[in-house]
Amino acid sequence: MDPFLLSLYLSSTLSILLLLHLLLSTCRRKLRLPPGNYGLPFIGETLQLISAYKSENPEPFIDERVRRFGPIFTTHVFGEPTVFSADPETNGFILQNEGKLFESSYPSSISNLLGKHSLLLMKGNLHKRMHSLTVSFANSSIIRDHLLLDIDRLVRLNLDSWTGHVFLMEEAKKITFALTMKQLMSYDPCDWTERLRKQYLLVVDGFFTIPFPFFSTTYTRAIKARGTVVEALRLVVRERREESERGERKNDMLGALFDEGRSGSGGSGFSDEEIVDFVVALLVAGYETTSIIMTLAVKFLTETPRALAQLKEEQEEIRAKKGVASETLTWSDYKSMHFTQCVVNETLRLANIIEAYLGAPCRTCMSEVTQFRRDGKWQGSVGAACQPSVYTPFGGGPRLCPGYELARVSISVFLHHLVTQFSWTPAEEDKLLFFPTTRTQKRYPIHVERRNITVSV
Repeated sequence: MDPFLLSLYLSSTLSILLLLHLLLSTCRRKLRLPPGNYGLPFIGETLQLISAYKSENPEPFIDERVRRFGPIFTTHVFGEPTVFSADPETNGFILQNEGKLFESSYPSSISNLLGKHSLLLMKGNLHKRMHSLTVSFANSSIIRDHLLLDIDRLVRLNLDSWTGHVFLMEEAKKITFALTMKQLMSYDPCDWTERLRKQYLLVVDGFFTIPFPFFSTTYTRAIKARGTVVEALRLVVRERREESERGERKNDMLGALFDEGRSGSGGSGFSDEEIVDFVVALLVAGYETTSIIMTLAVKFLTETPRALAQLKEEQEEIRAKKGVASETLTWSDYKSMHFTQCVVNETLRLANIIEAYLGAPCRTCMSEVTQFRRDGKWQGSVGAACQPSVYTPFGGGPRLCPGYELARVSISVFLHHLVTQFSWTPAEEDKLLFFPTTRTQKRYPIHVERRNITVSV
């Protein structure tokens, strides 16, 4: 490029960024936002936040600003002004008043990748209607009567392939993606679902990036991967719509969407684009979140031998009551996993994958990072180690995660088959990172050895 044109381009860009910074500062004064710092023009404090959350200890980013400005402060991250709240009572108030005093919103990077018709971005009556529909496919009775058999079967299918060296986080992702694809579209694992899963990895990586290709190649790759995912799902939706019009129906979420669209939209139904966006978001929610909790539960148990021994004892008692080793778990088996639920609760408390609840016009991020307990004090009911306003791993209010019970069941079934079928040791040291989501740096590699399973006769 000509040096003069380059200089003109850079000068114009700098001028625009300074103008945006000035406008944001003016907006902050008019809105009477909490004290804080917007950082650099446009970029804000994004780089500082990313640097903190890519480390094992992201707390200093929050702690430093809490000391300077108080538990509620303003910053500017991912291209947008953001209010951070480290105050549990404020966080609970926001969750309970979403849709009244607060309106749900997400960074442009997330909303662009999920699609404008995703459940996360819906508001008002449409959100209530679609949230209720999602809950109806993941409530206790549906899990007990229909989904538990598939969960047990698909977990076993994955574990049957384990030998020697395993990347636990990778295998957990395969399990949860298979479970979600089965629930949403009645697909069992195959080459097509595995190719789709790999594209989803790229989509998720772009969630917390500056949503402009000039600033982020990760975001560019994520947008391209989303296009691939959307095209693949569009073909499935088109084929299933034709089957539905012929009177054929499968008992899955896609079938329910066709039925709901005909009954609730004047008979016109949802468009292919609306259904694809809805499914894209549900796949992300069901796949990414549960797999990380599975991985971290195993990591924390491995580092806490007493808890691991107690978990094994509980699960081996359940397995010993089975007539044959291949007998599937029942709902009563799941409900008897009391200590296992304590493990799930504590893992959620320590490393909940969802770091923030976001509200417009300025985003509100809620932060609560705690320590894994080794003193046994967390062996109580849900959230016994925390006050109710602090322990909100599945959100709250109108945005309560519709699949929270399904996630608990999936994690519990996975832990049951893992501890009754295998012993393992870490292959190398691995550490927790918190960006772009909570995960381990090396996918938590382990050496596994299959155990001999004995059952009562």
